[in-house]
Amino acid sequence: MKTFTFDNRFLRELPGDPITENYTRQVANAMWSAVQPTPVSNPQLLAYSPEVTRMLGLNEIDIKSSEWVQTLGGNGSLSGMATYATRYGGHQFGNWAGQLGDGRAILLGELINEGKRYELQLKGAGETPYSRSADGRAVLRSSVREFLCSEAMHHLGVPTTRALSLISTGDLVRRDMFYDGNPQMEQGAIVCRVAPSFTRFGHFEILASRGELDLLKQMIRFTIDRDFTDWYSTQPHQINNTLPVELIEAWYTEICKRTAIMIVHWMRVGFVHGVMNTDNMSILGLTIDYGPYGWVDNFDPGWTPNTTDAEGRRYCYGRQPDIARWNLERLADALATLMPNPKSIQRLQECIAHYDQTYMQHLTQSLAGKFGFNEWQDSDSELINRCFELMMRAEVDMTLFFRHLAQVDVANPELDTLKIAFYTEAGYQNFKQDFTTWLNTYAQRIRQANETTEARLERMRTHNPRYVLRNYMAQQAIDLAETGDTSMIETLLELLRNPYTKQAGMEKFEEKRPDWARQKAGCSMLSCSS
Repeated sequence: MKTFTFDNRFLRELPGDPITENYTRQVANAMWSAVQPTPVSNPQLLAYSPEVTRMLGLNEIDIKSSEWVQTLGGNGSLSGMATYATRYGGHQFGNWAGQLGDGRAILLGELINEGKRYELQLKGAGETPYSRSADGRAVLRSSVREFLCSEAMHHLGVPTTRALSLISTGDLVRRDMFYDGNPQMEQGAIVCRVAPSFTRFGHFEILASRGELDLLKQMIRFTIDRDFTDWYSTQPHQINNTLPVELIEAWYTEICKRTAIMIVHWMRVGFVHGVMNTDNMSILGLTIDYGPYGWVDNFDPGWTPNTTDAEGRRYCYGRQPDIARWNLERLADALATLMPNPKSIQRLQECIAHYDQTYMQHLTQSLAGKFGFNEWQDSDSELINRCFELMMRAEVDMTLFFRHLAQVDVANPELDTLKIAFYTEAGYQNFKQDFTTWLNTYAQRIRQANETTEARLERMRTHNPRYVLRNYMAQQAIDLAETGDTSMIETLLELLRNPYTKQAGMEKFEEKRPDWARQKAGCSMLSCSS
């Protein structure tokens, strides 16, 4: 078997928990705890990502070998791997939750391939010191969703963590899916997640909240040096034991910018994360922790896929930009504990303006692309807002609307071109006149642009996906997988590799959400129970 290179800097350069026993506890003055995955009875490889496999320097023989399947199932480790869970805190639904940490995620180490570093992390591999009252396991339904969505988001062009493998464990896991007092035994599974870094806002928040400021400085220095290598090489500031305030400000500004770009991509494709707690926010601006996520079907800014959030709708589609900003402010609060004077703190608070600027810059570019404008004009805001208002009131499918908008003949616009995107005949008839008026104004705006039709259509094609991982599609894959049939997982994985290109024989995946999926469990709302 070939050898792989692991360089576990996180363990080597940051302090670990001196207690080696694996039991739930509060951990102090440490960033990680050594822990072994809990073995499972019968690990089986259900699916893997060929792209991630190649990215890590593996091949099909490697990933299907007994050594790798056992390792990815938590039953062993390869030479050079070091297994551990990390410590962090977080604000959950707007409230400080204290220590959280990797409650069911166990890292296998940092793999080096072609000069790049990748953290490998098993989700659902057993208890850790941060599991609290949970069992550290994951079920098949949530694991299928995480595996598919990680890869779908990547191919959509959204910054994201990746997924290497989906393993069934052969064991059953007890879960109360809707927290209604009716737990069921479900099939267990493990996903191997991959990212340059899984560091979250909460890794810094926990240190600030506990007054561990020397360790906070050390964690910042480490993170900049390991995870922001390309960015740091462009900075005039040098890392030293004092950690210049200017460097913290510049680094925080970079996090704000990356976060803004990620959120714009979410809004562009209609993705709703569902649980934007600060412990689920990546410092690299990657989409992380795929729990009760979903894609907007009928356009509704107030829609959330999370049953826990159904009443407050804190994490609904339309609030995601504001919540990301709020989360960045909480990270600023943590970093402010290192600032020597009020002026320094004020400068850090002012850095959040870079989030606003970056978000608006990329949002206008994104909207221009979705609507086919060759450049953004201030007057476009009114036209676009009116469109979204009508889409919401008439119950119009977001993905289908934009794909078919590109098919409108702007010389002679006909609303029938968009009829396929309406969920009900009543919605179409009731808003037909309003939409017709809007469409004529839109067509006039397009005609004013001095560019070819081909250029406009290509811009719209690259901004508007043809296929997204609608919840009902993922649920169909889960239903089959629970019977031992992984064919739908493979079909969706293949489909979502090219989400912007029409694929022969895949017409059914271009359709809007079927009526039967409107209220079906797993197809509309989802719980955090996984």
